[in-house]
Amino acid sequence: MPAVTVENPLTLPRVAAPAEARPRPVLAVTTAPSGFEGEGFPVRRAFAGIDYQHLDPFIMMDQMGEVEYAPGEPKGTPWHPHRGFETVTYIIDGIFDHQDSHGGGGTITNGDTQWMTAGSGLLHIEAPPESLVTSGGLFHGLQLWVNLPARDKMMAPRYQDIRGGNVQLLTTPDGGSLLRVIAGELDGHQGPGATHTPITMIHATLAPGAEIVLPWREDFNGLAYVLAGRGAVGAERRPIQLGQTAVFGSGGSLIVRADEKQDSRTPELDVVLLGGQPIREPMAHYGPFVMNTRKELQQAFEDFQKGRLGTIPAVHGMSEGGL
Repeated sequence: MPAVTVENPLTLPRVAAPAEARPRPVLAVTTAPSGFEGEGFPVRRAFAGIDYQHLDPFIMMDQMGEVEYAPGEPKGTPWHPHRGFETVTYIIDGIFDHQDSHGGGGTITNGDTQWMTAGSGLLHIEAPPESLVTSGGLFHGLQLWVNLPARDKMMAPRYQDIRGGNVQLLTTPDGGSLLRVIAGELDGHQGPGATHTPITMIHATLAPGAEIVLPWREDFNGLAYVLAGRGAVGAERRPIQLGQTAVFGSGGSLIVRADEKQDSRTPELDVVLLGGQPIREPMAHYGPFVMNTRKELQQAFEDFQKGRLGTIPAVHGMSEGGL
């Protein structure tokens, strides 16, 4: 980890919050419970136990892996529906195929992101390719759910396939950190992902002892999730480690620091930074549907049951079992 990197970060544009920016305090640090998704691949539920008022417009996020599969072990999801939100699948290590009932799909691998706007609804499947199932190998990624405002919930589905080589790479003044801007913008530098609700999504790697002090939009919330390593968050240096999420309060800058000593297996601190402009609309969420009212949820289930979200293609590269 991770696939997208550079030999010398000092060749990149440098960003830092202005000295007068007020650091965001840390409101809470939570630990993600472990579970299983789809056909049984391991996940950490990054946002479990966090009040939605601190997450809006984000709904949930799973860290998938990190796991080293033996031959025959890689797993995916069966065909399943979505309506009313966007799924963001970021593959750090490994490879995943995806396909939908509208004919969309593709393959994402090391450092790629597949951004699926489910909108009015579709059926979807995600699974490792047959070659990975045969050989086994490393798999590690994230899936983030981003809510859509009521006006966009029934828009036509669409995809953005963001290749790892297209993310915006930045660093800090001392070159001690690599910042990958996947979506949104940071200090005027724009990432490739386009969103209906303004958000920022960054994957940062901090060398031991390095600190990032980033400008952060005042109208955004702020979250940091640790993918690997140990460090501290906020001006108060609240400890944080693998599988934990920091929730930040209001302010103009966001601070993360890597511990001087890291484990030999994870020599750096890897963290995902998220910020978004809250939608502040009622949310009705059940399973794969995220709507505004219970009545709209019931309609989504009815539409799914009657085949209005699409049907599984008669000929496709993956079976209902996900392989």
